[in-house]
Amino acid sequence: MDNQLIVRQIYLQKEKIESWDTYPFSIEAVKNLERIHFRFPVTFLIGENGIGKSTLIEAIAVSCGLNAEGGSQNFQFSTKNTTSNLSDYLHVLTYNRAKTKFFLRAESFYNVASEIDRLVKEDGFYSLTDAYGGSLHTCSHGESFLKLVQNRFTDHGLYILDEPEAALSIQSQMKLLCLIDDLVKGGSQFIIATHSPILISYRNGEILDLENNFKTVEYKDTTIYQTYKLYLDRPERMQQELFDE
Repeated sequence: MDNQLIVRQIYLQKEKIESWDTYPFSIEAVKNLERIHFRFPVTFLIGENGIGKSTLIEAIAVSCGLNAEGGSQNFQFSTKNTTSNLSDYLHVLTYNRAKTKFFLRAESFYNVASEIDRLVKEDGFYSLTDAYGGSLHTCSHGESFLKLVQNRFTDHGLYILDEPEAALSIQSQMKLLCLIDDLVKGGSQFIIATHSPILISYRNGEILDLENNFKTVEYKDTTIYQTYKLYLDRPERMQQELFDE
């Protein structure tokens, strides 16, 4: 299956790193990173807050020629440069050429939507209106995420997503799964950092646990699944333990 993918491997060039005591090399996910071998059309990166998921996925996106704040390979804007230099130390091995690429970053998606509007109004790129299904600022945060995927994402694309569930209800997350599956059937590849038990359940995906040296983990063995299930099965008991004991 992996010879049909766009990105085959990513590895950290450790011999180039001068010090492991400075950011971003001091964070756990980077220290544990050696090589990621992509085997499935959807790869999920999971781990607790602070482990380094966003830092790593940003570096992967930049290494693949994408803007650090989000957008396609043609976006060059920057509102505040907080990008780490981790991408300078990553090497990406590819199988196939992507027809299109996009980095969806939840925390800076507003900036991407604003840049699209600016390109239309100030630079005359009117075709972007149809490409994105209209202005993304005219709908809710969650609706704009789905509109982006429905209109801008196409077959044979490489899509890197950082916590796309941030703006989505459970129903919208399931709709996103359907959109992802349609794109996978069209030859697209996804790399997704997430905390969502809905998204990581995807049947054609692989889950890599950043807290366990990037080892593959089965869905029901993830901390995400087990913690959600524990709480939802016994919310009263869990709140008693959280608040009273």
